[in-house]
Amino acid sequence: MEKHSKIYVAGHRGMVGSAIVRELQRQGYTNIITRTHKELDLCRQEAVEAFFATEKPEYVFLAAAKVGGIVANQNALADFMYDNMILEMNVIHAAWKNGCKKLEFLGSSCIYPRMAPQPMKESCLLTGELEKTNEAYALAKISGLKYCEFLNRQYGTDYISVMPTNLYGPNDNYHPEHSHVLPALIRRFHEAKVAGAASITCWGTGSPLREFLYVDDLANLCVFLMNNYSGNETVNAGTGKELTIKALAELVAKVVGYTGRIEWDTTRPDGTPRKLLDVSKATSLGWTYQTELEDGIRLAYQDFLENPFRAER
Repeated sequence: MEKHSKIYVAGHRGMVGSAIVRELQRQGYTNIITRTHKELDLCRQEAVEAFFATEKPEYVFLAAAKVGGIVANQNALADFMYDNMILEMNVIHAAWKNGCKKLEFLGSSCIYPRMAPQPMKESCLLTGELEKTNEAYALAKISGLKYCEFLNRQYGTDYISVMPTNLYGPNDNYHPEHSHVLPALIRRFHEAKVAGAASITCWGTGSPLREFLYVDDLANLCVFLMNNYSGNETVNAGTGKELTIKALAELVAKVVGYTGRIEWDTTRPDGTPRKLLDVSKATSLGWTYQTELEDGIRLAYQDFLENPFRAER
């Protein structure tokens, strides 16, 4: 990408999209196009086609998505599948029709089989059954990734995809029911600290292992790949490090300053037992993450405190 290239970031108000905009600006890119959901509903094909025909972006970062944690995914399976499938197909198709030079599709590590060998390589895609709690979202993301691959094969496009591990950081969603595990813990421990609660109960056993990537590190990788990678296979984005949900809860409590007891409700679901990405592909391309988890949680908590309205989304 040239510094003056016309770049469209879809989903610029979300956690990933806003981080990509920050990273592009940090690196001196000046011609960034964005549209709010009100200005452009990506689920409406006609509107998306009109936007691309008028603006003709040369590069597209597709970071828009309908996202949520275990509860949100289980309660709205059809919505998660439809919205994500329609949105991504509209954007990728319109980009191709309007001669976009390169598109980067942002997925999720939930695309990999529930019992995939750990750490999960990009090549394990579609080799086993998906995790049921987010199957709808995963199917939509796999379809977007495959559509990029098939356009490359059929029409010679240069469309790539990136599959991040669990993300956190500025602009996260702290909704009590619709958030992912790390922001949910930040909110719970903060509220428990403020209320002076003697104990706090977390979901599950605390035994599942998870990997977390600070969203600004992902954004750095996204720009790096747009400039340095072409290929049909996706690229995993992570740290290659994992910890138990129990250890994560203790780390969040430490950062937030909550000193009460942490208890576990073992009647609640744990989700996938382990989800670690093999990040050797990104490493071999010359990229590695920068932000250690405790430092990242401090930055995320600061963001939470400075932007309390985000907690109510």
